[in-house]
Amino acid sequence: MTEELFATDAYRRSFEAAITEVDRDAGRVALARTAFYPGGGGQPHDLGTLDWGGGAVAVTRVKREGGRIWHWVDAPELPGTGAELAGEIDWSRRHLLMRTHTALHVLCGVVWSEFAIPVTGGNMEPGSGRLDFPLESISTELGKRLESRINEELAAARAVVVEFLGRDAADADPALIRTAANLIPREIDPLRVIDIVGLDKQADGGTHVASTAEVGAVRVTGTESKGKGNKRVRLQVVDAPA
Repeated sequence: MTEELFATDAYRRSFEAAITEVDRDAGRVALARTAFYPGGGGQPHDLGTLDWGGGAVAVTRVKREGGRIWHWVDAPELPGTGAELAGEIDWSRRHLLMRTHTALHVLCGVVWSEFAIPVTGGNMEPGSGRLDFPLESISTELGKRLESRINEELAAARAVVVEFLGRDAADADPALIRTAANLIPREIDPLRVIDIVGLDKQADGGTHVASTAEVGAVRVTGTESKGKGNKRVRLQVVDAPA
């Protein structure tokens, strides 16, 4: 099992680790510990570099498989199992993804507070993302209202807290209903929960900033109908007004 450093410290940019497995055919290595987020929940995997003594090589893909986190590297030769290396995250990209992910959770919380409906799907890239909701209708005016509400919540500088809840406690928490936590396999225990204090609380494995103020601001760039009971909101993360 790979120790997931990103799960407890999203601000960690570098780390040292031993290689636990090598897949030379695929050009990838598994590590004992990593700060690279492997992707999931709509958040892309991290990029960065690994260095086992011959100079830094690019990490081009990261994925979780069977408890291991694999790192695909752009290198002609791979070291052996047990080799020690240093990893470095592409921090500017990661931090923008953290801001984007937290902004999407704020959108989720705002929609829940106004309509009491859950998010049904989502995706993001650095600086932009979208969420889908089972709304009956959507409009440009609603998009403007959501943008205003999101920016109010960002400016409120709400703390963003990482918690680990046992399944019994998580299943009994009505705040998690919006995320359909009951659909997460029972063997995932405890659940990692992201709590934007006073606004949004949901099971989530991704990386986030520590305060909504760190997001900056958002623009709602589109509202779309994807069919009956499925409406999409797109947003872009920007710097807060001076």
